[in-house]
Amino acid sequence: MCTLLCSTFLVNTQLSTTRKKRFLFSQSSRAYKSFLKHFTLRMANRSAVKLNSGQPDFVQFNNLACETAGGKMIFATDEWFAPARNLLKRGPAEFLPSAFTEFGKWMDGWETRRKRIPGHDWCIVQLGVPGVIHGFDVDTSFFTGNYAPSISIQAACLDGLPLPSLVFEGDRTGMAASESQFEAVAQLHSASWEEIVPVTMLRPGYSDSCHNFFSVTYPHRVTHIRLNMYPDGGIARLRVYGVGQRNWSSVSSQEEMDLVTLVNGGVCVGYSDAHFGHPRNMIGLGRADSMADGWETARRLDRPKVLKMDEKGILQVPGFEWAIFRLGHPGVISRIEIDTNHFKGNFPDWCKIEACSLTPEEEQTYIRRKWSSDKGPTWKMLLLPQKLKPHYRHFYSGECVLQCGSASHVRLVIAPDGGVSRLRLWGHIISSNSTNPHQISKL
Repeated sequence: MCTLLCSTFLVNTQLSTTRKKRFLFSQSSRAYKSFLKHFTLRMANRSAVKLNSGQPDFVQFNNLACETAGGKMIFATDEWFAPARNLLKRGPAEFLPSAFTEFGKWMDGWETRRKRIPGHDWCIVQLGVPGVIHGFDVDTSFFTGNYAPSISIQAACLDGLPLPSLVFEGDRTGMAASESQFEAVAQLHSASWEEIVPVTMLRPGYSDSCHNFFSVTYPHRVTHIRLNMYPDGGIARLRVYGVGQRNWSSVSSQEEMDLVTLVNGGVCVGYSDAHFGHPRNMIGLGRADSMADGWETARRLDRPKVLKMDEKGILQVPGFEWAIFRLGHPGVISRIEIDTNHFKGNFPDWCKIEACSLTPEEEQTYIRRKWSSDKGPTWKMLLLPQKLKPHYRHFYSGECVLQCGSASHVRLVIAPDGGVSRLRLWGHIISSNSTNPHQISKL
């Protein structure tokens, strides 16, 4: 078991061949026994986690800086122990107590050397999806005696401005920015960007203190952020929660767009269950990499002991799960895709989609009521119940998609439970000159 875990670690990390050889250890070694004990305890003690327990509301928004959304690390002053690009990984940080590289302890995050020169460390992130930021999670997981004491965050919109050529590729462990790279990044004048998170102390990376949340009130489009750590240290993940924002004035009302994708400003504003995966994953870029990159609920406990189908082959169950999305721009939907990619033994039996048109004030009211069925909006049927297949792209158009007028919100209903990897809603916006009133509203 441990040999398999060690092999998996070596395959999935960015260590060079030489460093992997140095990391390997025999089954009789003390390191091996420590490794086995660590994983045995972690697996035995792991418990189910509710995605929204004890977290601020803004974490329901999209992570605009995540590597799977196209986020890029374009500069970092120092990356001695661990490269800055780790900050943008989608998954949670991992810890291997016996893993070392030639530069020191292997850490799943960004960690700089202990500074012995004037100044402080900082990095610049290019958001994968430019938009309005509502909050940050500066995650210090496993950085307990080596976390950055304090941070601040600055932001800028560099649309239309010439950007210097900054090449930060490959494994940069053990490296620092060169003089020429400092000269190139100086052209961005990042030190003068707007400060949206002032200098604030961080908490250490223990399980009960690692998530450092910062709510932001900055209603402007952002393309780049600068993370300053004072003076040095380590951070595991940087999550930038917000809503994508595009210039809709340049979009013709005749142009067909995916109105729900995160790139165009779509966002999840409510759901019934997200035990294994958040519904926001469904509006991500491309097709899902795995089940972890989709929406998956727990198995409903109200399912009949013996399942039955109707004449159309649809399971007859009392309950269902749902997820509600605000479209990036109100519009008329004409084509739909429901993708169950990777969900082979846990896909929903059937689904349907409903739509409605809400003002920002109405949306806020329903969010406060948690989209209660008895006090919720009046939904119109957009897609009648459809039988689903495992690991399959389902396309609906023509007569399958009902005409329900312009919509600002949609509700995807699945029954009885299961997982969906992607949701695509193609349609036309109402007016190319209008500005979406929901773009900067909060949950």
